[in-house]
Amino acid sequence: MGKRLPNTPRSKIRSALRMLWLRSRERAAALKREKYCCQECGKKQSKAKGREIDIEVHHVNGIEWEYMINYIQEHLLCNPEHLKILCVACHAKEGEKDGKL
Repeated sequence: MGKRLPNTPRSKIRSALRMLWLRSRERAAALKREKYCCQECGKKQSKAKGREIDIEVHHVNGIEWEYMINYIQEHLLCNPEHLKILCVACHAKEGEKDGKL
């Protein structure tokens, strides 16, 4: 087994975000709204053997992957020196003080 990296690789973060998106209610609602049909040409998604047609959901405003990954690395997957270990009760108190959680 290879050496473990000190930080979560950017590729893992992007992959996790993509999986979250693929399973999201928002994506499912958009597909359902359009009845699984392409909004440009009207083709309907099909899984029929020999006539497979895939439908994808496109973000009209795009996705700023670099910004999102940088934000997650800076604020969520930050340096362990910026992390504190607390019990559930103390964590709740700390969250109330910060106005977060």
